[in-house]
Amino acid sequence: MVFDMVFHLIGGLGIFLFGMKSMSDGLQAIAGGALRRLIALVTNNRVMAVIAGIGVTCLVQSSSITTVMAVGFVNSGFMMLNQAMGVILGANIGTTVTGWILVLKVGKYGLPILGIGIFFYLFSKNEKIKYVALTVLGIGMIFFGLELMKNGFKPLRGMEEFRNWFLAFNSDTYLGVLKTAAVGCLLTVIVQSSSATLGITIGLAQTGLIGFETAAALVLGENIGTTITAYLSSIGASTNAKRAAYFHVFFNVIGVLIITALFSFYLPLVRWIMALSGVSDISLMVMKDGIETYPYITSGIATVHTVFNVANTLIFFPFLPAIATFLNRIVKEKIPQKKRLLTNLDFQMYESSFAAVEQSRFEIEKLSLQTQSMFETLEIFLEGGKNRRKAADEIFERENIIDEVQKEITEFLTHAKGHNLGHDLNMECTRYLLLADEFESISDYIMAIVKLYLRLEEHELEFTTDQKQALEKIHKRVKAFYAHSSEVNQIKDLKDFYQKTMIIRDGIINEIKTFRREHWEFLSKKPGDPLLGTTFTDLLVSYRKINSHIGHMVETYVDE
Repeated sequence: MVFDMVFHLIGGLGIFLFGMKSMSDGLQAIAGGALRRLIALVTNNRVMAVIAGIGVTCLVQSSSITTVMAVGFVNSGFMMLNQAMGVILGANIGTTVTGWILVLKVGKYGLPILGIGIFFYLFSKNEKIKYVALTVLGIGMIFFGLELMKNGFKPLRGMEEFRNWFLAFNSDTYLGVLKTAAVGCLLTVIVQSSSATLGITIGLAQTGLIGFETAAALVLGENIGTTITAYLSSIGASTNAKRAAYFHVFFNVIGVLIITALFSFYLPLVRWIMALSGVSDISLMVMKDGIETYPYITSGIATVHTVFNVANTLIFFPFLPAIATFLNRIVKEKIPQKKRLLTNLDFQMYESSFAAVEQSRFEIEKLSLQTQSMFETLEIFLEGGKNRRKAADEIFERENIIDEVQKEITEFLTHAKGHNLGHDLNMECTRYLLLADEFESISDYIMAIVKLYLRLEEHELEFTTDQKQALEKIHKRVKAFYAHSSEVNQIKDLKDFYQKTMIIRDGIINEIKTFRREHWEFLSKKPGDPLLGTTFTDLLVSYRKINSHIGHMVETYVDE
């Protein structure tokens, strides 16, 4: 009997956890556009940040994913501390949806729901249907796993030692509430999922092993345990990311301390709220087919979870600016040490495919600005003067940085593509991989231009006035072309923009061809230094290559 019970508990928990992940993956793939719109709501308006946190968590079905995402976005500079704090508050409300999903009286139908989901997931050719099926499959596994856990807990009721052990966590006293909350916290830290711990709590309560008061105290502790994920994600992150993670811990710990101190008043409030919906006794036990059932205990636990997180958010919301100031004072900026990564890509973000791709987009935008800066520095180099050598060194250093950044983005996105991504997110990953390669290639040719000029300087050679004017003209046109193409993200009519871009690109190519032809004609009439002649054509080739990569960059965006 013991082995049978253990097998039910382990199997049920495993299926429950995998169901949560499958449902989360499916929802993220289906709702990618909605997630983007929700993140766009995260401005300095705290209300919108909370709404975004609620919405994202409802869609990804995990407050841990949302909180880790917020910490990662703060780490990359995509989100400010105040914004992330609002998102974290919202995530704590959004995670209560899981409890209400479990309230649905479809537990015994978990297995057929699972079967239907698998059937469509395996045999459907339509990608959207496959991800809807993955979501349904996840829901089925959640309920089937919960049923298995309930069946595993039932034999415990006949074991006197277990009943006595649970009595040790009676929540009739303040110390008892704290002890029970500590158990809930520890269990969540071990399982790494507050939703799974909530499922275990509901399973224990539905079998009558623990009372409503004990279940409520466990739920409070689970809110503290779930903060460990975000805390771990902040290790090695920026100071602001650490502040966001510490806020998550602070928010939940203080909230639990307040509610446990008011526990004798809090539970009557929950009972009153339940009474408004027609439930007079949360702990009511009825016999059904000879089996004890507690029809209202699940909704009571879900209410405890929801009321706590809503009340906690309302308490903390007005003080967010003051808390941010407090965190800024106690978590000091540290002198940055040499980083392993040059980007701020968070390799723990794979649980949220949308967040991983969104963070990549932000890094690609920074890479574009780095390349733009190289053009500006190249112009300083070409003007000569006392800053010429410094500009050359800066270009060499920046090119090395862009090389490393491209490698990091490629590694990050290659791993991201290995996870469950919808078609749109998968295509976006591919687009960012191509763009990173284009920016890196442009930086290579900018460096090549500097090397060609330095080689002439080393041999004390100088272009003719006509050659200088030709190269200056091409440089300005290519630089302007890059600035024009960088606006592609702000253009609505991409077709018209693409056509204009290709006209500019072809115009530069024709002009380079003209200069090359004139150059060879000049050399045939008046031969000069071979190194000077080949360097001139090499420079034209470098500008032509840059011109082509800029065109490819726009094509990559327009192919969307």
